[in-house]
Amino acid sequence: MITVFDDAQRAHDPQFFLSSGAQFPCPEKPARVDALLAAVRALGCPIVQAPDAGIDPIRAVHPQRYLTFLQGIYARWSRIEGASTEVIPNIHPANRTDGYPKSAVGQAGFHMTDTSCPISAQTWGAAYASAQTAIHAADLVLAGQRAVYGLCRPPGHHAFAELAGGFCYLNNSGIAAQRLTDAGRRVAILDVDLHHGNGTQGMFYDRGDVLTVSIHADPERFYPFFWGYADEVGTGDGLGANLNLPLPRGTGDDGFMAALATAMDAITAWGADSLVLALGLDAYEGDPFAGLGVTTAGFARIGQAVADMGLPTVIIQEGGYLCPELGENLKAVLGRFA
Repeated sequence: MITVFDDAQRAHDPQFFLSSGAQFPCPEKPARVDALLAAVRALGCPIVQAPDAGIDPIRAVHPQRYLTFLQGIYARWSRIEGASTEVIPNIHPANRTDGYPKSAVGQAGFHMTDTSCPISAQTWGAAYASAQTAIHAADLVLAGQRAVYGLCRPPGHHAFAELAGGFCYLNNSGIAAQRLTDAGRRVAILDVDLHHGNGTQGMFYDRGDVLTVSIHADPERFYPFFWGYADEVGTGDGLGANLNLPLPRGTGDDGFMAALATAMDAITAWGADSLVLALGLDAYEGDPFAGLGVTTAGFARIGQAVADMGLPTVIIQEGGYLCPELGENLKAVLGRFA
């Protein structure tokens, strides 16, 4: 299986992470890349760098106003006397239909859902490289590859069309899905990350041309809290094109596989001819976020089940944080597509 990766993704090194009112070191670190690359090298996967496809495939799902914000906010923020070294919002609108301010502080609050997506001088370049990785992975699948792994970092599934959040700035899974859709494919996105893919859901919620499915820890007491409930089924043209399968905290392999069977039935019934697998490895029992209890053997079962669907598949890296087994869990999934 071809792996797509751009070393420019390492440059983003966020420092700030606020959880339950306390500041911690950000767990979305460049070192994640080393563990993931070691895994694909152990599998013998060729690693290629994406060519620059430009901004248009990103603009297909993210409006220009938001892209302008991401590209320029750090320089604007840095001119504020006494500002933090990373862009971190301190005020938010009640609704994103409220007024759009001109100030850097106001726009940061408008375009960032939380404090876990700090922006530094290197963030835009890394996020852009991550998005290009997803685009090229989709292009390789369109060119005939059965499955391609996009090692995307920073991740993307918490990024809405105009909102960064949860370590995410550009929605790589959404960008890949749109690339396939624009080429005439009928696409389903299957998100198996520990956390609900709220940005992806929001991006396609009123659209009927992309099916979004997410298996995740129940948000009643877990991030992202406000999205990911079973009664969220889409609206307008998208009614029936969104499926959430929230799981109780600590759910292990068998419970996850039962939800995956439901997800795959929905994907088959919908008639998908191509798949974007938003691959979070943080459902692992030993992941620092400690939300679900999937084992390494469980990830092998997940990989086998998805591979057995036989759909051309773009695999986009989402979560999965530093623990000794991170690379082994990736190998367990990707190895089933050999």
